[in-house]
Amino acid sequence: MFPSSTPGLSRLKKNHKLSLAGVAAIGAATLSLSVVPGPAPAEAEVREVAAAPAAAWSGYRNAELQAGIAGQKSAFEVKAAAAAKAKAESEAATKAEATAKARAAKAKAAAKAEAAAKERAAAQAAASRTAARKPVYADNLDGWIREALSIMKKHDIPGSYEGIHRNIMRESSGNPNAINDWDINARNGVPSIGLLQVIKPTFDAYHIPGTKKSQWDPVANIVAACNYAADRYGSMDNVDSAY
Repeated sequence: MFPSSTPGLSRLKKNHKLSLAGVAAIGAATLSLSVVPGPAPAEAEVREVAAAPAAAWSGYRNAELQAGIAGQKSAFEVKAAAAAKAKAESEAATKAEATAKARAAKAKAAAKAEAAAKERAAAQAAASRTAARKPVYADNLDGWIREALSIMKKHDIPGSYEGIHRNIMRESSGNPNAINDWDINARNGVPSIGLLQVIKPTFDAYHIPGTKKSQWDPVANIVAACNYAADRYGSMDNVDSAY
């Protein structure tokens, strides 16, 4: 089979064959020299191919480790951010609550001050109304008797409008300037004076503070005379003649 499989070789000349043989020998020698100093190329390739998966695996592991670290860092950052947000929200809520309490306290104080001011204003208004309601009595017999009765009431001195009016009309006919200059009192230097004809010693003894200290003043005269009548007769209502 060999000769037939290489038919060209049978036609080569002898010197050509020798040349080919020499080239082959030189190539073999050269190949043997290049192989001897280092590892065979096939072995190096095997090592490179074997090393490639290991390098790839190492790279994959590094990438996986880095991804894990990055994931852990990201999770930590998310957790830290959430904690910071929660803390900020808590502080904001505390601050808002404190602000609300301060505003409520301020509003309460303002309301209290306003209520106190209103109360003072109401008291002043009531006092003004009371002062405004203070009776203004007519400057006549009716007014004098009514004013005398209001003073007598404050000092618990008994007497009625009818009893006072009746005795005034008998003693002076309602004239506040009436004077008796002929009876025993007049002869003794202490004439009876005024609406109810009161002598000076009696007026001084039964005068009521707050009224004028003068027998000629109609109101002071009525109050002092009624005070004397209450002490001696129980009330001016019980007097029907000179007293």
